Amino acid sequence: MNPHKKTFYKIQAEGIIAKMKARQMDAYYCDNIDEAKKKVLELIGEPGKSVGYGGSMTIDECGLKDDIAKAGHNLIRREELDVEEANVRNINADTFLMSSNAITLNGELVNIDKRGNRVCYLIYGPKQVIVLAGMNKVTATVDDAIRRVRAEATPPNAVRLNMNTPCSKTGRCVDCVGDTLCANIVTTRASIPAGRIKVILVGEELGY
Repeated sequence: MNPHKKTFYKIQAEGIIAKMKARQMDAYYCDNIDEAKKKVLELIGEPGKSVGYGGSMTIDECGLKDDIAKAGHNLIRREELDVEEANVRNINADTFLMSSNAITLNGELVNIDKRGNRVCYLIYGPKQVIVLAGMNKVTATVDDAIRRVRAEATPPNAVRLNMNTPCSKTGRCVDCVGDTLCANIVTTRASIPAGRIKVILVGEELGY
């Protein structure tokens, strides 16, 4: 990546982190994904913790799940469980790991879900939530974040999931209803309790 863009990302992250701390979120900046993965393992803590995760290209592509299992944690592999068991185990997890569809300059997290089985754990349940996100997810405002997700993230996700939505056919959002990936739009403005949500911003372009 261009070194000037890397410097820009770091400067921009400093301002976002200050806003997040005011919102009671713990926030960190890592220059690259390898540093970020080490930070995730540090935040999870001693071996033997239960760790769940939400659907995320960022997490899938960087090999973090294998690193967590190798570190001696109990990884909740949701793909191998029925829905009810996955829900019970995730809501009681020591850590839930996810990315964010977008992050505003004002320190808000913006996420869009079909069933809400990712954002529900961000809101309530696991002892801590670790959000891992590339700086390409940053937008100016919540409205910009929603536009970004629906224009840039949802269409490729619909293709990845083999969904029969208009955006998977046309490559653009048409504000569909019914069997839509955009059923739930959630803005997280603060961590309650304080410090439960931890955000790691990465100076790379990761995920959609």
